[in-house]
Amino acid sequence: MTNSASPLLHDRLNDAIASLNLVPVARVTGRLVKVNGLMLQAVGCRFKLEQRCLVETDEGNMIEAQVVGFDHNIAYLMPVRQLGGLFAGAKVIPLDGDSSVNLGNHWLGRVVNGLGEALDDGAVLKGGERVSLEPKPINPLKRRPVDTPLDVGVRAINGLLTVGKGQRIGLMAGSGVGKSVLMGMITQNTEADVIVVGLIGERGREVREFIERNLTPEARKKAVIIAAPADESPLMRLRATLLCHRVAEYFEIKAMTYCC
Repeated sequence: MTNSASPLLHDRLNDAIASLNLVPVARVTGRLVKVNGLMLQAVGCRFKLEQRCLVETDEGNMIEAQVVGFDHNIAYLMPVRQLGGLFAGAKVIPLDGDSSVNLGNHWLGRVVNGLGEALDDGAVLKGGERVSLEPKPINPLKRRPVDTPLDVGVRAINGLLTVGKGQRIGLMAGSGVGKSVLMGMITQNTEADVIVVGLIGERGREVREFIERNLTPEARKKAVIIAAPADESPLMRLRATLLCHRVAEYFEIKAMTYCC
């Protein structure tokens, strides 16, 4: 080999080594074998309980689903979104890691779904701190007692049924008697820097009515509204519920960090 050929061979070897990084890594995937309502059955892969997966559609898109059970080698999955375009033998790709979203102050005044995707006409929610939707359990001995009143801006509640900071309360009544109006009053008048409103299982039209009729522009600016109407899948509604708690916990921890 001549000396002139040696640099050329060296460059080709370097290019070949660099191209190895562009070769896609093989992934173990399963396949879809049965669809029964909202329940999907997949085989051919080692699925873990509560693991997130992507299911292929005939248009080449991916539908996110979650493992909710198994029977021998059959895994049962439930989709996050409405089904459409599924076919027998579709790829089922297991994903690593928990469900997470990027949270930050740019969420204030926005309306999102259970996946943290914007439902309003605002910009796409990007950036912020990556927060998992699977919170770690809190030691019950480290929870603060409910010993401080919370002014919700409604005199009847403040005077007769005082709410404490950290307390959970239930509002139960028949249809058309003012639950949404009362929630709007609490959202507008509560002494809090951030309000998280979860509209889970509501009728689709009621989401817009609550926002436009029961919230003032000032209340919207400090509120994060998470909506999963009744026409969404059960898993999406569950995901929206988890997101409500995680958003509230995020802003609470952030406030405690700044004040302390």
